Amino acid sequence: MHPLAGYGWDAGWETEFAPYAAQGLLPGRVVRVDRGQCDVATPDGTVRADTEFVVPRDPMKVVCTGDWVAVDPDGGDPRYVRTLLPRRTAFVRSTSSKRSEGQVLAANVDHAVVAVSLGGELDLGRIERFLALAWESGAQPLVVLTKADLVPDPVGLSYLVQDVETTAPGVPVLTVSAHGGTGLDVLVALVGGGTSVLLGQSGAGKSSLANALLGADVMGVQATRDVDGKGRHTTTTRNLLTLPGGGVLIDTPGLRGVGLWDAETGVGQVFAEIEELAGRCRFHDCAHESEPGCAVLAALETGELPVRRLDSYRKLVRENQWIVAKTDARLRAEIRKDWKRKGAEGRAAMEAKRGRAR
Repeated sequence: MHPLAGYGWDAGWETEFAPYAAQGLLPGRVVRVDRGQCDVATPDGTVRADTEFVVPRDPMKVVCTGDWVAVDPDGGDPRYVRTLLPRRTAFVRSTSSKRSEGQVLAANVDHAVVAVSLGGELDLGRIERFLALAWESGAQPLVVLTKADLVPDPVGLSYLVQDVETTAPGVPVLTVSAHGGTGLDVLVALVGGGTSVLLGQSGAGKSSLANALLGADVMGVQATRDVDGKGRHTTTTRNLLTLPGGGVLIDTPGLRGVGLWDAETGVGQVFAEIEELAGRCRFHDCAHESEPGCAVLAALETGELPVRRLDSYRKLVRENQWIVAKTDARLRAEIRKDWKRKGAEGRAAMEAKRGRAR
């Protein structure tokens, strides 16, 4: 067995790495990145390497936890990461910078585990946002409702699960308790193959969940505030860890901001029922606002489609269009043209209404 098999090494990576093996370089997986340096798991053990030779102009190609790389063999001081192998998947969000940049949070991920605490009020809109990015990454999303022990009423718990299942069509939803062990066996089985990234807000119970999966208190845990159920960041860096039952886990710091980054496909998958309804609209470019023959509005009127879902869909579609438009002048012009058209239609409707009033 290959020394890196436990980190996800397979025949595909072997083929990708072949040209670098011929150069005498070592394969490795990045387990942690910190200020221009990273820890890399190699066949010779975990080594510290400098990323100076792979500092690109494109921030999407910066070395990230989960990347497979080619690194100098033993003897170099310092040792350098020489290149990144092509990523199979990448979980990306937009940064808070005004330069319209994306930030890769984790690379080569098979499962995106969205941790949501049952210790406070569910924020369904935030769950939808996480899932849009997860689907867009190419990974399989999974929602884990943590701290199930804080909802002792089985009926109340079932209603909460139903709400999340409606919010996450096609996505498994599990309820777990890291302290009581409830649901952990199912989660272990799901993440036992491949690489999983653990995502969520501070206070979502990610570190407790990671410790339960690892079978040891590896990650520090802090108590959440009683006033709002939120917590401080326990994890401060993204760390890649091998699980005792198989598989790899990338733990991430609590995410306050989860901005979309070119996630049109992901948004469509999160709101699959709206996309399906839109396909039945009379006009292919229906905006689902006031057009005749709009199947989306018809579903809204009958109660088949909740108002909250449509509002959330519109919000994420607009946000994603704006993010993409920041780097696409043609799309920017089209959006402005559409805004002007809608403004003109609104003014015409007001004038017609005033005319009838006279």
